[in-house]
Amino acid sequence: MELKPYRIKKAKNLQLLLTSGIGSDHIDLKAATEAGLTVAEVTGSNIVSVAEDELMRILILVRNFSPCCHQAINAEWNIAAIAEQALNGEKYGSNIICRRPVVLEDVSSDCNEPFEDGLSVDALGCWNSLFYAAAGSAPGCFRYGCPGSELEKQTGAKFEEDLDAMLPKCDIIVINTPLIEKTKGMFGENKIAKLKRRVLIVKNARGAIMDTQAIADACSSGHVAGYSGDVWFPQPAPKDHPRHYMPNHVITPHISGTTIDAQL
Repeated sequence: MELKPYRIKKAKNLQLLLTSGIGSDHIDLKAATEAGLTVAEVTGSNIVSVAEDELMRILILVRNFSPCCHQAINAEWNIAAIAEQALNGEKYGSNIICRRPVVLEDVSSDCNEPFEDGLSVDALGCWNSLFYAAAGSAPGCFRYGCPGSELEKQTGAKFEEDLDAMLPKCDIIVINTPLIEKTKGMFGENKIAKLKRRVLIVKNARGAIMDTQAIADACSSGHVAGYSGDVWFPQPAPKDHPRHYMPNHVITPHISGTTIDAQL
């Protein structure tokens, strides 16, 4: 739910706005400040929930699960049509699956937490993973991203300074950057044009980071082989929103970080 100025004005006894997860852009901070309210975030509470969700989305896209599910719902049976696009978990195109994913990440020392029980980047075949952090999007992101940094050692991923140079290398892209002025519309026609043909994209970051029409066009043309997103812009989405109709996609209504554990 978005807390707009009219809602804040109606809540006469409201003193604290507490939000779990990453970001408070769903709260009108100017109105909250004017009302003398405290806005606080339980940052990181849903890290594991979102990480699990994103791994699931990658596998759903790689195995071509969505059209397979639709076949079953529509009482169809065409295994060949599904199998010709479905690949084993260890391979994608001519490269190892997750070999070159780009993670636009709000980088912190906790971002490897889901792997602490023995599941590492190497275990997923991600020995050549890359990540990029936009300047200003995460405190200390370049400190963590320097060659030989602790974060690189923890994740097995390599920090890339130039996003445009990195994009053509990627088979899978996972976008997690926070929504700030610099990242609004960050993934538009220009960035999508730099991607490999038949790339897969997973995005659980804020909807305004992605140009909706640009990604819909890329999915329709086949440039993007699959897209899975959780967060929309705007929310709730209107019925004529392009993501309702674009092909080769798996979408959900902003639920990746809403497991019970993530909210406790």
